[in-house]
Amino acid sequence: MSGFNYSGFSMNKSSVVRHNAVPPPTATMGLSKQGYSTMNAISQNALSAAWGGSKKRAATEDEYFEDDEEETVPDLAYIPAPGSPTRLEMEKKKQEEEEDDPLDAYMAGIEHQMKREASNSASAKQSVRNDLEEEDDEESYYRYMEENPNAGLLPVDEDHPDVEYDEDGNPIAPDKKRIIDPLPPIDHSTIEYQPFQKNFYNEHPEIASLTGEKVKELREVLGIKVSGNGVPKPVSSFAHFNFDDKLLKIIIKAEYSSPTPIQAQAVPCALLGRDVLGIAQTGSGKTAAFLWPLLKHVSAQPPVEEGEGPVALILAPTRELAIQIYNEAKKFARVYDLKVICAYGGGSKWEQSLALKEGADIVVATPGRIIDHIKGGATNLQRVTFLVLDEADRMFELGFEPQVRSVCNHVRPDRQTLLFSATFRKRIEKLAKDALQDPIKISQGILGQANEDVTQHVLLLKDQEAKRNWLYRKLVELLSAGSVLLFVTKKLDAEQMAHNLKVKEFECLLLHGDMEQADRSKVIMAFKKNECSLLVATDVAARGLDIPHVRTVVCFDISRDIDTHTHRIGRTGRAGTQGTAYTLLTPQDKEFAGHIVKNLEMANQHVPQEVLDLALQSSWFKKQRFRKKGESANVGGLGLGFKEKAGSSMLRGFVPSSSTSSSSDSNPAPSAPRGPATDRLSAMKAAFRMQYQNQFTASVDQPPPPPAPTRKKSRWE
Repeated sequence: MSGFNYSGFSMNKSSVVRHNAVPPPTATMGLSKQGYSTMNAISQNALSAAWGGSKKRAATEDEYFEDDEEETVPDLAYIPAPGSPTRLEMEKKKQEEEEDDPLDAYMAGIEHQMKREASNSASAKQSVRNDLEEEDDEESYYRYMEENPNAGLLPVDEDHPDVEYDEDGNPIAPDKKRIIDPLPPIDHSTIEYQPFQKNFYNEHPEIASLTGEKVKELREVLGIKVSGNGVPKPVSSFAHFNFDDKLLKIIIKAEYSSPTPIQAQAVPCALLGRDVLGIAQTGSGKTAAFLWPLLKHVSAQPPVEEGEGPVALILAPTRELAIQIYNEAKKFARVYDLKVICAYGGGSKWEQSLALKEGADIVVATPGRIIDHIKGGATNLQRVTFLVLDEADRMFELGFEPQVRSVCNHVRPDRQTLLFSATFRKRIEKLAKDALQDPIKISQGILGQANEDVTQHVLLLKDQEAKRNWLYRKLVELLSAGSVLLFVTKKLDAEQMAHNLKVKEFECLLLHGDMEQADRSKVIMAFKKNECSLLVATDVAARGLDIPHVRTVVCFDISRDIDTHTHRIGRTGRAGTQGTAYTLLTPQDKEFAGHIVKNLEMANQHVPQEVLDLALQSSWFKKQRFRKKGESANVGGLGLGFKEKAGSSMLRGFVPSSSTSSSSDSNPAPSAPRGPATDRLSAMKAAFRMQYQNQFTASVDQPPPPPAPTRKKSRWE
């Protein structure tokens, strides 16, 4: 075998010789005279060990298991030159070995924690249980709930509450502690308002040619009364409004045939730029009466830019009415490409604020929510030049008078304001004086009167079971004529009624105040689309609900007051269409029967004799019905504030006495009692007066003459 061509290393058949091999040291070599090993011997032994000169001692069992699992690589016998590849590789490997292994560091941390816990537990071993004093999970839960009473509840906007409803489903005023703070006062003198146009009315030649007698006759036919300065003449056709063709087309498309009485007079007044106070019965078309002039006004103003407030603002008391006005306004606003936004409680405040910040021409809102958006900076009222207050009396009943007044005060003073309502109170009259400037008052019919287009039927049944049997027998006939709206006073009764109707295989919808806003809107939309022809509802549907296909209203339970009853009846017979209303009474409803009789007589409806007899069982109705001409209209005739007529006795149950009466009538004798109750206050006043007159002595210079001789009084007298 030939050798390798490598210097310093050779191999032949006989032997293998390492280059520069070091021979093993001898026994006598390398010792000094004293017996110690010399440096040469030590070096020689080291070289011999490095080059395999001696055998390694065998490891014991303990040493074997204590060694690392990885094989140890012996270091090189030489030091590589700096910068050489071998040197760089050695430095890299050394650096990696010096770095901490993440797993080793994690395990070391666990061992350290276990040792610390063990030491703590050993030091904490005592004869007393300290864990009894520590707070467990249940105690921690109760402590957290005490500190956070609203934890887990839905967020409630306490500053701006929505309208709440009582147990019968009727809207109630918010608590005083939760009343929405009105807007702060504003100084209009510091704001520079831009001028705007108000007058958009061009009187039609046919209307201009009407004489005073014709105008008076036309108003009598329409059944309207007008007061104010410079009142324009009423019209009798949509062509007399001089509207654009595109607006007239959509009015005709909305199935309006001719102006209603309130529209015939209010629209010309509003187009003229005048403030209007409109009082009209339910279903008379008040919404369109202020929407059409509003659209003409807004379309003539400069467009609204992003960040600006609306040009027109419509305030409504409830969310249902606000949504209804919004849908009606959006239908007509498409003609002029105007943007309409509805802001009401129960809707997404974030979405409403984004829409308001983008800018809207017309805003329909409830008082509390628009105040919330104004305070939050989402909008302002500096550009509002057309303000509408719809159902203002209902806003006051719900306790929104300060809020409504603050909104009116924030709008520029030279605005145009329209106020419409179905009823009229003294507080509304005061608001009209404060918010309107030289208004034109338009009233249709008698205040609080039901719509004469509705045929009313009042039935007297013996009990609730008889009312239910009548309803089940009559319902098929009523549904064949159109949609039916069934009013029940209490929410529980409404749910029970809906359940009973479904058992009788009548498909119906349910609406009351305990339902979420989304569910209520869903029910109303389904009823409006005529997906179901029967709706059982409480008085939440009594106001503002405009559904033309409702042909029949059934008041299964009586309402809380006659105004609510009037609004119930007004859900049918909308905008000149004919409707029918049924009111079911029982003998227990005698106090409310008097109001029903008066309502029927004002609406020129037939009053059944049994209903009149039931009403006459009520003392207040009987007294008012048969009082003499000129007699006070005081209903009760008793109590504080009651005044006797001239010449009548001051004491109802006693006869008067004088100081000169004889001994036989010195003490007054009681007369026959008048009615089941006597005037106790007047009796007490008379008794004290007689006592005063008997014991009073006038202060004069001469003593009074001795009294006339009388019989000797007994000790008891």
